[in-house]
Amino acid sequence: MRLYRTNQGPYVELDESCYRVPEMNWDGLVTHGDLHGYLLSIAEKSRPAKDFSSAKIEAPVGNQEVWAAGVTYYRSRSARMEESKVAGGGSFYDRVYAAERPELFFKSTASRVVGTCSHVRIRKDSDWNVPEPELTLLANQFGKIIGYTAGNDMSSRDIEGENPLYLPQAKVYDGSCALGPCVLVSPHALPASTSIGLEILRDGNTEFSGATTLAELKREPAQLVEYLYREISFPFGCFLMTGTGIVPPDSFTLASGDEIRITIGQIGTLINKVAPRD
Repeated sequence: MRLYRTNQGPYVELDESCYRVPEMNWDGLVTHGDLHGYLLSIAEKSRPAKDFSSAKIEAPVGNQEVWAAGVTYYRSRSARMEESKVAGGGSFYDRVYAAERPELFFKSTASRVVGTCSHVRIRKDSDWNVPEPELTLLANQFGKIIGYTAGNDMSSRDIEGENPLYLPQAKVYDGSCALGPCVLVSPHALPASTSIGLEILRDGNTEFSGATTLAELKREPAQLVEYLYREISFPFGCFLMTGTGIVPPDSFTLASGDEIRITIGQIGTLINKVAPRD
């Protein structure tokens, strides 16, 4: 089932019908003892809502932090090694790809996250920018994965490539993170066949497209969450991006007005446009 956060409160979608969720507080929902069972009972006992079509879908985040995992796909490993070889950091990415401990880094506070049909940004001091389409996990306060959404990890490849220590500047800035359009709430892990697709439109034409599946993800989602929660507490739960397996060619960079469409299996499509540079 899909859980939406809107300007009219939360809605749950089941079997193509949407139902209002009485619990208006998003953090209360995320920390519910049995979110899937709670939402299922609402759908079974309620009448479909007639006002969902008029609601504005917002980013599915309350007070949750957003973290990210890096170099979890072979394609990402290769791209990171290539972009940073001049700076002498190429071997770092090869080593972390093969290591037991994953690369985990802070991505965004809730206030910097945008939802579907909202604008993402590219840095004014960067000339090589790409979106990174990522399956994003929603874990509750106990580190249990309770849902999945689509994430856009906007990245400045030239800044990260200049020196791996510049990673926070390449990844963390206003408008660098998008989530949505919903949270797929499920007690089961997503199958390896789950598809992830990226399409970038420029002036209405496809400038780049690519696809992968979760079968290419080197690390188990539960393992990534376990490492993240080892020494950090998340009282409101946390989102964790799981890395990207789709990287545009080195000749590509985003431009103002580009439309980014990230589609993941049962979750749906996260759509963002690149805001004009100031």
